[in-house]
Amino acid sequence: MRALSALIRRDVRIALRVGGGALIGVLFFLTVVVLMPFAIGPDLALLARLGPAILWLGALLASLLTLDRLFTADHDDGSLDLIAMSRTPLELSCAAKALAHWLAAGLPLVLATPVLGLLLNLDVSATAAVALTLLAGTPALTFTGMIGAALAVTLHRGGLLLAVLVLPLSIPVLIFGVAASEAAITGPLSFGAPFSILCALSLFGLVIGPFAAAASLRHGLD
Repeated sequence: MRALSALIRRDVRIALRVGGGALIGVLFFLTVVVLMPFAIGPDLALLARLGPAILWLGALLASLLTLDRLFTADHDDGSLDLIAMSRTPLELSCAAKALAHWLAAGLPLVLATPVLGLLLNLDVSATAAVALTLLAGTPALTFTGMIGAALAVTLHRGGLLLAVLVLPLSIPVLIFGVAASEAAITGPLSFGAPFSILCALSLFGLVIGPFAAAASLRHGLD
């Protein structure tokens, strides 16, 4: 446990230092939310009805924007080979890096949601519901996206491959995240069912993601 916490602290410092990933993600999130009212028009009721979907879509795209940085810094300076050959299991290192990436790039999106919700004419309870679903669902985006990041990091110009691999895996998270948000805001569907599935997707990503990413890295670094 001590080794895991040390890995997470180290990877959080790297994620914050390299490329300003947290700031880039939040700025992109802000850009998506600000531009949507111009595209939809001045209908405040329509804007509020589409608000949860807009926030979720913006968070999804912002997460994809920063995923390529998950292993890039370690690969560029050669430390990824050392991590793969260290005594610490590569699966544990991948899990630590994904958790650190979420703390540096995913959690700021959740914290920005209440403020951005005001731009979409959402009330406090609605923005709180969307923020709760993002808190439960963004780890799934990170841990499943880590698989694509591991596959793309050893390839030249792997950014397009990363998007192609990760987007299909992200669609279920988007569907149930928006469904849970709308159920909490408007009903009549139960909030518990889609929210439970959303949490299950995050747990599934936490279990499967590190093993799949570690296998991809071993194959790519051989």
